[in-house]
Amino acid sequence: MLPPIDTGSILKLRQQILDRHQALQAPAPGSLPGAEQPRFGVALDTALKQVSAIQDQASAVTTAYETGQTHDLASVMIARQKASLAFEATLQARNRLIGAYRDVMNMPL
Repeated sequence: MLPPIDTGSILKLRQQILDRHQALQAPAPGSLPGAEQPRFGVALDTALKQVSAIQDQASAVTTAYETGQTHDLASVMIARQKASLAFEATLQARNRLIGAYRDVMNMPL
């Protein structure tokens, strides 16, 4: 039998989540819209460096397994899957950016 659900704590947690969401949506006091926003190139560079770091980590874990330094095959497979997903997400983002660029370039003036 499951214990009874405390609706008061659930509602309190819900309100905390809503308050947090509202705080994140509101602009910082004294800031102008668009002021000090990270540039697209910087954001893209940071994302690519993160993907590269994930791939390097997967490569290191794979090498450690192949050389017998570790016997944890599950961690190797998880690291390789993370690297694969990160690369696939990066590739999909690139494809969408290229598609958007082509759409903009094909617009009549």
